[in-house]
Amino acid sequence: MIEQIKSPKDLAALSPADLIALAAEIRTFLIDKVTKTGGHLGPNLGVVELTIAIHRIFDSPKDVVLFDTGHQSYVHKILTGRSEGFDQLRQKGGLSGYPSRVESEHDVIENSHASTALSWGDGISHGFSLTGQSDRHVVVVVGDGALTGGMSWEALNNIATAKDRNLVIVVNDNERSYSPTIGGMATYLSTLRVTRGYERFLDWGKDVLQRTPVVGGPIYDTLHGMKKGIKDIIAPQGMFEDLGLKYMGPVDGHDIAAMERALLKAKAFGGPVILHAITEKGRGYAPAIEDEAEKFHAVGIVDPETGLPLAKGVTSWTNVFSDELVKQGEANDKLVAITAAMLGPTGLDKFAEKFPDRTIDVGIAEQHAVTSAAGLAFAGMHPVVAVYSTFLNRAFDQVLLDVALHKAGVTFVLDRAGVTGDDGSSHNGIWDLALTGIIPTMHVAAPRDGARLREVLAESLLINDAPSMLRFPKGAIVADIPAFERRDGIDVLYRGESADVLLISVGAMAAMAVEAASQAYREGVGVTVIDPRWVKPLPQSLVTMATRYKSVVVLEDGIRHGGIASTISEMFRDAGLQVPIHSIGVPLTFFEHAKRAEILSELGITAQAISLNIVEWSASLKDGFLSQISDVVRVEMQRPLDENADPRRLR
Repeated sequence: MIEQIKSPKDLAALSPADLIALAAEIRTFLIDKVTKTGGHLGPNLGVVELTIAIHRIFDSPKDVVLFDTGHQSYVHKILTGRSEGFDQLRQKGGLSGYPSRVESEHDVIENSHASTALSWGDGISHGFSLTGQSDRHVVVVVGDGALTGGMSWEALNNIATAKDRNLVIVVNDNERSYSPTIGGMATYLSTLRVTRGYERFLDWGKDVLQRTPVVGGPIYDTLHGMKKGIKDIIAPQGMFEDLGLKYMGPVDGHDIAAMERALLKAKAFGGPVILHAITEKGRGYAPAIEDEAEKFHAVGIVDPETGLPLAKGVTSWTNVFSDELVKQGEANDKLVAITAAMLGPTGLDKFAEKFPDRTIDVGIAEQHAVTSAAGLAFAGMHPVVAVYSTFLNRAFDQVLLDVALHKAGVTFVLDRAGVTGDDGSSHNGIWDLALTGIIPTMHVAAPRDGARLREVLAESLLINDAPSMLRFPKGAIVADIPAFERRDGIDVLYRGESADVLLISVGAMAAMAVEAASQAYREGVGVTVIDPRWVKPLPQSLVTMATRYKSVVVLEDGIRHGGIASTISEMFRDAGLQVPIHSIGVPLTFFEHAKRAEILSELGITAQAISLNIVEWSASLKDGFLSQISDVVRVEMQRPLDENADPRRLR
């Protein structure tokens, strides 16, 4: 039946029995396809019937359907004629794992960050009203997890004043964000869920009491008059109504007929409506239901029968951080860990098990997490805020003015830094180095391997009068890369036989840098590879070191504009050092989803490409370059790199 669905209009001809069969077929389809490609399986299994009902009642794309976060849009993609593309889900040239405007006119939001859809809905519905498009509706599907984000409530504050907007807000309440939803909003929605039982009791009471002679009618009238008060006690849904929003529900989100009836009422209301739908994340797939922690929120390639990973297990950067944080927590009772609804994905789950009283999950609220961390630091604690790199973008103001301005000892740990790949443009963590580079007092570390990750984490926890940050990429961690020596905190990883090029490697790019240097050596170009470890502030000794070389190359996994190369260039300029600097990094652009290696290859960030560039740049230098160097520099070049350096390799 799926292959017959080319647009939402094809749903109109289906009978109730057909719709139930279609829902079952979609679940089987999702399990089959997503277990082969990886992706967000659990959230989509939970919204099958809900999405079918929406597309039955509303006319997309005339009516705009918005999905908050967007990872639960797979069913929407199927119903809008994209089922054939699921063999290449999240692959280069294939379907995005999130809504994508280039894919379909039915998709609007592409950012894949939570708590934004209500603001989009407010703006679009307002625009329809101002332009006289009264026949168009906006449907916003927002999860209970997204309602923990402040933007959602900023939007609701404005939506509530718009009495004539054709705006339907479907709260997909599965009690989870990534993991179980926490906080006051979660408690509130949990309370609202009991209204179904209350309403059933009231209907039963009406039937029984109205058939009771003499006293039945008056008793029922009394109870009915008490309805609002009882509801406010049992389920205080009046909060939404006090805001000026019509509340409907809760409704069984897996009952297509019930959802359609509720959506029809909401559509006809003529103003903003909140429809509360109860769903089950991972519905219909036993491995997901049994996954208590995450309900198969996001999976790699797994066995569709068992749900077990098919790929060989590897040690990830996240794993190393997770273990080291527990170790540091055992030694330091002032350490407290903070996450924004991503305890497991950021590696804080082990710390939470060991130190539950020192673990804080704020929900999808990065801004609050950062400012709260500033408060904890003021009170004498040392907070570690662990988030994905891309999500720290949302809290830049708080990092700048609440943490850095107040010289708060807060450590930020950014997972998924640099090019992440298959989750699309918005998930790449390529902006953090540029953003934090302009923050006064901020210390920034980029460990190249597990040993350095453990090392810089320990160092960051000693910084109590300023913020610190360390970043690492997604995926398997590389083997430790030892240094020949350490000079003023700078590790020398590879030393060329001639002083042609100083290659400054940032973070996890070190293995690629060493390989590129080795290839350049075979072409007769001497390359010395160094790793600063801490890239902000950079040690002044870097200037002295650079004077020994004909040119400098900076390799970083972030945007070039405002990145580490830019900082080094400014440092050299201030020191009066005139040495050519070449930058290898990410251009200032958004790029489509693909594997990390594929994106880096397209950008020319491979060992072979870097080596070729180095050879070409070296060949382009004038023969008389060295003769132009001052006598002071020539003398410096003749000295050993560091007279006091430990001859042993640092590990």
